[in-house]
This record gives sequence, C-alpha cells and structure tokens, in this order.
Amino acid sequence: MTPVLFLKLLAIFVTVAIGWLAGRTKPFAGGEAARILSNAAFFVFAPALLFRATARIDLASLPWHALGAFFVPVVGWMLVVYLQQRRLRPAHAATPATRSMTAGFGNNAQLGIPMAAALFGEAGLQLHLSVVSLHALILLTTLTVLVEQDLARATARSSGAAVPLAQTLRSTVRNTVIHPIVLPVLAGMAWNVTGLAIPGPIDEVLVMLGTAVVPLCLVAIGLSLGHYGLRGTAGSAAWLAAAKLAVQPALVLGFGWLLGLRGLALTVIVMASAMPTGANALMFAQRYRTQEGETTAAIVLSTLAFAATAPAWLLLLVNLPA
Repeated sequence: MTPVLFLKLLAIFVTVAIGWLAGRTKPFAGGEAARILSNAAFFVFAPALLFRATARIDLASLPWHALGAFFVPVVGWMLVVYLQQRRLRPAHAATPATRSMTAGFGNNAQLGIPMAAALFGEAGLQLHLSVVSLHALILLTTLTVLVEQDLARATARSSGAAVPLAQTLRSTVRNTVIHPIVLPVLAGMAWNVTGLAIPGPIDEVLVMLGTAVVPLCLVAIGLSLGHYGLRGTAGSAAWLAAAKLAVQPALVLGFGWLLGLRGLALTVIVMASAMPTGANALMFAQRYRTQEGETTAAIVLSTLAFAATAPAWLLLLVNLPA
C-alpha cells in the first residue's frame, strides 16, 4: 500500500473516530444527530455535488468500452443482491435496495481517486475519473427506482384496498424523479446538453457545498457507529463487506477479461470495483430509515478489510497473463 493511500485511509478513520467521540457526548447522544447530518448531506450538499459533476461530464470522450465492462457486472451484482433480499420478504420495504446499495456502492471518490493517482499515473486516473463521473448517476438512480417501487407497493398493500397499477406507477415515477439524488442528476444532464458553462459565482457555491459532503458523511458514520455499535450487526455487515470487496471485483475481472480488456484498463476498473462501501450507503439507509446500524458496520468493516484486500487484488492483476 502506497503512503498516499495509507494516509487517506488514516484520514477516513480519524474523521469517523471524531464522529464516534462526538456521539459519546451529550449534545450528540442518540441516533438523531447522525440522521440530521446525513439529511443535510442528502438534501443540500450531495445534490450540489451531483449537479456540478453531471453538468460537466464530457460524454463524447468517455471510454465506453471500459465503462461497460465496469457497470454491467456492478449493476448486475447489485440486482442479484436486491432480488435475493426481496425473496426473504423483509419487514421494511426499503431493506432489499439498501442492502444492495451497501454491497455495491464503492468509495470511488475519496479513496479511489488518490489510489488511482498514486498507482496508475495520469492515464489510469483519467479512466478512474470516468468511472466516478457516472458512478452515482447510474447506481443511485437504479436503486432509487427500485426502492420507490417497493415503497409504493408496500403502501398499496397496507391500505387494504386494491390500488390501480397506473396509480402505483405514477407514485413510483414521481417519487423517483422528485428526489434529492435523481433530480439534480437529471438537471445536470439537461444543463450538459445545452453546452453552456456553469456561471462562475454559481459554480463557486456548488464547489463549496460539494466539498462538505465527504466530512459530513464520515462524521455521520462515526455518530451512527457510536449509537448502534457493531453488536448484532457484525455478521450481516461482514457478508455485505465480503460481497463488496471480493465478489464484485471478481465479476468485473471476469467480464472485463471476456470483453478483451487487458493491462491498465482492466486493472483500473477492477480496483475501482474493489473499493470499500462508500458513505452514500449510509445516506441511503438513513433516508429510508432502515438497516442504519448494519450499513454503518459494513462501511467500517469493509474499509478496515480494504487494507488487506487491495494489495491482494493488485498482486493478482499484476500476474495476469497479457
């Protein structure tokens, strides 16, 4: 592990620890403080980040072949987890999508960008940034559609009366589009199509708001960890962490190999898929008020385990035949 990557991991744990310590004090006691911080990130700061990122994507220059090799197996794996969880008929309708988010959404920005820069140079960093530019757009939008559909169905069942399919579809579409994650992405894409640059003063505000997302989320993870702890969630969190760190990169490696990717391109997308669970998973869990303790534990455990799994994946990729 490079010194840069080690320092990034250390910074993550220190920030989470600060949140945990704050959660042991009276002003932040209880789970509500973590939820308030997470809601601030979800409704204010993350939308600014997503709008700006989407509005600035250069769609024409993206390496679509490599991106397809990354997103097809990643989305496919998340759908497998989602469907498997739905078969278990959980008490909360949002649980399948939340667990799918935890098993599939990686920390590709805060941890992935310095990793790509340190290990792969400018060419590898550019490819990784292409993954980052579409990561939230594709994964969060997909899971938002699924969770809103499940919630609409649950509401229809709990009403005790037959709800027309058209009404359920309207509710799903409305709640999916009018959403603090999906709406800024759609607005950013619409701005992107115009070809206009974001005006300087507005861009500065967006940059300032977007910069706050990561520290807010990390402190919220610490607060949540202090409130829920690992007791009772370690087992389920461990399999979600294993799904993220082991199964998902194996699928990306296999699919990318079948598509003919080799060398740097294959290494970058596999390592992007091998990132630990990202903080957005906790935002998602707290948005739908389900699996908050489990998601927190999975983020912490997967980030800890990443220190061992990342070198293992790199060693495997270096020794692959050309």
